[in-house]
Amino acid sequence: MNAISEATGPPVTAEARFTVVRTGVSAEEQFRLFAVESTAALHRIAYLLCGDDHRAHDLTQIALERTYRRWSRLKDGNPFAYARRVLATARIDGWRRTRREVLQSPEDVVVAHEASRSPGADSGAQIAERERLVRALRQLGPSQRRVVVLRHLLDRSEADVAEELGVSVGNVKSQGARGLARLRELLSEGQDA
Repeated sequence: MNAISEATGPPVTAEARFTVVRTGVSAEEQFRLFAVESTAALHRIAYLLCGDDHRAHDLTQIALERTYRRWSRLKDGNPFAYARRVLATARIDGWRRTRREVLQSPEDVVVAHEASRSPGADSGAQIAERERLVRALRQLGPSQRRVVVLRHLLDRSEADVAEELGVSVGNVKSQGARGLARLRELLSEGQDA
């Protein structure tokens, strides 16, 4: 093969009328850019799934690592959807391994960032409302929490949630309805107090 044919790639066949050639950005650089752009969103999703900041960091790292391993297949598709699915399955796998959920009671949860934040950084009402929602989510069972987060906070369809969690659409519907009912009950209790 001469230098010209090596630089332009394989010859074009009748089946492939054109070949996409990426120049200037390596696959590692593409993944690095993806990771920089997606880490915060993946961490938020992981936190909502597990309710623990340390576990959320671990889940985010697992999702990024597994996405990197499959980057050659994912880079032209939707790598964020794959990483999100990895978060959900890694959370389920972690739950299955331990078979128990250790959550803090809502009374023991301290709004640590409320005490350490600078004045005017965020609205106090927004922080309090977000913390109230997270406390209520923590009180849901793991399967209800996953369905509520994926279905309603991430605005996924029932079929997508069922596929991501590996359950039936009927299971998603029932877990979602029960989870939302319990969440409404918990949030209304907080306002009455």
